[in-house]
Amino acid sequence: MPLLTPHDTLAALPQESGLAPDDDALIKALQVRAWDPGLRFDTADVPVGWLAERYGSARLEQRRDAVVSYGSDGTVRFKAGAEEAAAYYADAPRGPLFPPITPAEVEEAERSIGRRFPELLRRVYTEVADGGFGPDGGLASLTEGNRVPGHLCDWPWTVGVHERNRAAGVPPSWLFLAAGGCTMEWYVSLTALDNQVLLYDADGWEPAWGQGPHDGLRYASASLRGWLRTWADGGNVWDELLNDDPDLE
Repeated sequence: MPLLTPHDTLAALPQESGLAPDDDALIKALQVRAWDPGLRFDTADVPVGWLAERYGSARLEQRRDAVVSYGSDGTVRFKAGAEEAAAYYADAPRGPLFPPITPAEVEEAERSIGRRFPELLRRVYTEVADGGFGPDGGLASLTEGNRVPGHLCDWPWTVGVHERNRAAGVPPSWLFLAAGGCTMEWYVSLTALDNQVLLYDADGWEPAWGQGPHDGLRYASASLRGWLRTWADGGNVWDELLNDDPDLE
């Protein structure tokens, strides 16, 4: 029997059943958020000086639900969509933080990981952006070396994270999506029905106790499609699981 090439191996893997009728609309909604610097993450930073000039110093002293934190760099972090963030970024250029990549670059990442990605995820990377937007820390990049201007470290690289995780015993069918804060991480299952999105606590299991990575799972969404749609519609991907388990706050 002839040896399979990487391309043949990927082609032999189970494929997604198909695109949903509204996937075009979902991609467009993701583009709107991802290409708006005031909306591309769950929060947006606004300079204190601009706020004082626009609204007056008293505004900075008001307790408001829209304020997430005050930075040491002279910024205020607002929830995405807050009045102040929308005003500050109203005239900012629209476009992705990291440009979309080609289908060939997606296939290269698939070969490195050894599994084909859901068609919807392929469209996200080829039509919206190469990561750099989305819930929590934002989607990782499929290509190596992306860096936000002014930052000292590269943006998370899916393939590199996957290689690290394989060495740590994380199932190879889990594809890293985004950091979730502290030791939490978001993954998409490349084998589960409808490609569930998984919230995993990297410190939530102990091998010495006979536990494995599945003991670190804290939540599984219904599907990648639903997880992305929640965020694209301005929702919080944490809401459903926090309703089920308030201790995760």
